[in-house]
Amino acid sequence: MTRRKQLIPFVLGWSIALAMFFPILWMILTSVKSETQASASKIVWLFQPTLRNYITVLAQSDYLHYAENSILVSFGGTLLAMALSIPAAYALAFHRTRRAPGLLAWMMSTKMMPPVSALIPIYLLLAYLGLLDSIVALTVIYALMNLPITVWLIYSYFCEIPREILEAGRMDGMSRWQEIRYLLLQMSLPGLASTALLSIILCWNEAFWSLNLTTAKAGPLTVFIATYSSPQGLFLAKLSAASTLAIGPILVFGWLAQRQLVRGLTFGAVK
Repeated sequence: MTRRKQLIPFVLGWSIALAMFFPILWMILTSVKSETQASASKIVWLFQPTLRNYITVLAQSDYLHYAENSILVSFGGTLLAMALSIPAAYALAFHRTRRAPGLLAWMMSTKMMPPVSALIPIYLLLAYLGLLDSIVALTVIYALMNLPITVWLIYSYFCEIPREILEAGRMDGMSRWQEIRYLLLQMSLPGLASTALLSIILCWNEAFWSLNLTTAKAGPLTVFIATYSSPQGLFLAKLSAASTLAIGPILVFGWLAQRQLVRGLTFGAVK
C-alpha cells in the first residue's frame, strides 16, 4: 500500500511534465518535416527529418539581429524593473503604513487590465516622442509590465528578513544605503536572483507589445516568428523552425538556472 501511494505522485508528476512538454516536442518534430508533410490533413508519423527549414529561415531572416534585440530588451527591462522594485519593496516592507496592503493589491490589479486597452495612448505617446520601433521604448514598457510582479516577489522576500538584523546595523552606524547594500540585498540574494530570472523569461516571451510597437529595426524574436505568418499562407514547417530558434535560448537559460530559480522561489520557506 505504501509503494502504491509513492507510485501515484510519481506517475502523476511525469504525466503532467510530459503533457506540458508535448507541444514543444510537436513543434520540434514539425520543424524537421517538409511543408507538405506539416500541412497534411492527416498526421504524418513516419518521415525523413530535414534541416532545410532551419537553413531557409536563417538564410531569409537576420536571426542574430532579432536575438540581439531580445537579449537587450529582456535583460534591460529586467534591470530597470529590479532597480525600481527594490526601493519600492523596501519601503513597503520596512516602513509600512496602513495603506501598504491596498497599494500592493492595486499594483497587482493592473496586471488584470487587457494590454490592448492601453495600446492607443502608448502608441500615440511613443509616436509623439519619436520612440516607435526603438529598443529604449520596448525596454521601458517591458519593465513597467513586470513591475507589479517583481515588487510583490521582492516584498515577500524582504518580509522574511528579521527586522532585528537591520536594527543592529543601524546601531553600528550604518546608513540606509549601507543597510540595503550590505545587509538586505546580501540576505535576500536568492530571492532577487529568482525574481530577475522570472522577469527575463516574461520579457522574452512577451509578444503583444513587440508586435504592435516594433518592426524589423527593434523587433525581438517574437516579431521574427510572426514574419512566417503572411497573406501568402501559413508556412507551418518554417514557422515551427523559427519558433524553435526563438525559444531555444530561453529554454537553455531556464534549464541552466533552474536550481537558482527553485532556490529563490522557496526562499524563506520552512525546510
